[in-house]
Amino acid sequence: QVQLVESGGGLVQPGGSLRLSCVASGSIFSINTMAWFRQGPGKQRELVARITSADSTTYVDSVKGRFTISRDGAKNTVNLQMNSLTPEDTAVYYCYVNHRESRIYSRDYWGQGTQVTVSS
Repeated sequence: QVQLVESGGGLVQPGGSLRLSCVASGSIFSINTMAWFRQGPGKQRELVARITSADSTTYVDSVKGRFTISRDGAKNTVNLQMNSLTPEDTAVYYCYVNHRESRIYSRDYWGQGTQVTVSS
């Protein structure tokens, strides 16, 4: 079993920066992919950024050039550096992990979410 805990959210003014962190704990065998999703008020949950075990990254178009995802494999953590924040970035941000439970199958895990509010 794997548990994910997010941190780093809060209130920030437009143009400001925040860094989110997610720590995976429990019976870690191998993490295939880590990602950040978000759900804004009145909106559907969307993929924000993803990083694979080979350190390949992808981003939703709206955050390209502003957000950077990174991982620390040794510590089973994933970070999201968020710069030039706008009110449109206001959302609950969720950490996601695809974990290889064994050599024969993998499983998805979700964190509880951390609130990011961008407002003057």
